[in-house]
Amino acid sequence: MANILIVDDQPYFRELLSEELTHEGYHVSSIGDAESIHGHLTDSRPDLVLLDLCLDGFEGWEVLRVIKRKEPNLPVLIVTAYDSFADDPRLSQADGYVVKSFVALDELKQKIADVLERKTVPQPDNDR
Repeated sequence: MANILIVDDQPYFRELLSEELTHEGYHVSSIGDAESIHGHLTDSRPDLVLLDLCLDGFEGWEVLRVIKRKEPNLPVLIVTAYDSFADDPRLSQADGYVVKSFVALDELKQKIADVLERKTVPQPDNDR
């Protein structure tokens, strides 16, 4: 099953999401600060990152740029409490966007499944 890395500064949300996703059969690791992202990308080799945009001391957009620079093909889902980012052009760097909510857990799980499925489907070779 896929490895998922949660990057969120709210311990209760990391714990809830870790429990939910582990129950779904995923291998989950989580970090509460952006400073640790480099080590976790290397150590845990995630198949998907769930990234909060509002991290203590860091803007999530910068963390997204760091992830995409280091691992350009690594899918990143933005998971944030604010719906005001829906039209932000920087979202084009991410693979999806979900507003953080306890009632939206099913939506998040479905987006995770969709992104991971797209990642495993061979992409057409457009160079032919």
